[in-house]
Amino acid sequence: MFESDVQIPSAYDPFAEAEEFAAGAKEYVHLRVQQRNGKKCVTTVQGLEKDLDYEKILKNLKKEFCCNGNVVQDKELGKIIQLQGDQRKKLSQSLVRAGLVDKDHIKIHGF
Repeated sequence: MFESDVQIPSAYDPFAEAEEFAAGAKEYVHLRVQQRNGKKCVTTVQGLEKDLDYEKILKNLKKEFCCNGNVVQDKELGKIIQLQGDQRKKLSQSLVRAGLVDKDHIKIHGF
C-alpha cells in the first residue's frame, strides 16, 4: 500500500467566519444556513440587539414562514434564533420590513 497526499475536506463550519466579524459583530446581523442531514438545513440569526424580545420575534417569524424554530443561548455569541429550512432571503426582507435592522447591516452567509 502507499500513502497518498490527498487531503479530505473537512465539514463546512458556518460559524468559522464569526471570528472575523467578532470586533464588528454588534453592528451586523448575520444570517447563516447550516446543513443538517440530507436536504434538511437550519437558518440562524445572530447579532440582533440584546434588548429585543426574541420570543416574540420568533413567534412572528414562525407564523410568517410556516416553519418551526427556537431561541438558543450561546456563551460567546449571545442569543441566536434558529429556523427550519433555508429562510435567508425572506428573513432579511422581513427584518428590514419590521424595522429591526437596516438593509446595510445584514450579512448573509452560507452555501
